[in-house]
Amino acid sequence: MAKCAICGKGAHFGIAVSHSHRRTNKKWSSNVKSIKVKTNGGAKKMYVCTSCMRSGLVERA
Repeated sequence: MAKCAICGKGAHFGIAVSHSHRRTNKKWSSNVKSIKVKTNGGAKKMYVCTSCMRSGLVERA
């Protein structure tokens, strides 16, 4: 799974507990998209999470 190039957000790990209290390992994936971003050297493709896109930290090319 990719990490966000802006904030470093990636997958989170934990334990899922069922109704009968059986515990299994679980992975929560972050909503990370591969988009073209404007940089000082032109356009570059990078992985960015949707919360960084919504907050205006990156500008799409």
